Amino acid sequence: MGIAAFETHSVRMEEIYHLRFQAPEEDVDRIMDAVVARAPLTMGPYDSNAWATAPGVERYRPLEGAAAGAERELRKRPGVVEVSFQLPRDPALLALVIEDIFQVHSYQEPPIIVTEALASRSKGLDDSANPNRWWNTVGDWKKKA
Repeated sequence: MGIAAFETHSVRMEEIYHLRFQAPEEDVDRIMDAVVARAPLTMGPYDSNAWATAPGVERYRPLEGAAAGAERELRKRPGVVEVSFQLPRDPALLALVIEDIFQVHSYQEPPIIVTEALASRSKGLDDSANPNRWWNTVGDWKKKA
């Protein structure tokens, strides 16, 4: 990878797999339910951690061999998001998660991308008085909704 795990006073930078996939927005919960059933996506005292982009437009043209059959016109599908999450650097787990995504994804060729990266993990130091933490500023965004 070129950069190795390291630590600071407050943070451990751990080697992880960063996995991304694109899917129609309405498929994301089904796909992520399968992922979390296999890997809890834990970060400190939180689980089910994943991120999704705003919906965008996917462009493609089915060729010979496509489930829909070959087409001449370019398709433009709105409402497609990119979801990303982190997995421990465990090749066997990575293979299982990719297979799970493939099995529940609606596409014939699900776009799945994996990169090796470093990710921060808090050492859990007491920062309860840190004025920059959400609980010391505006509070929990969810409770305001």
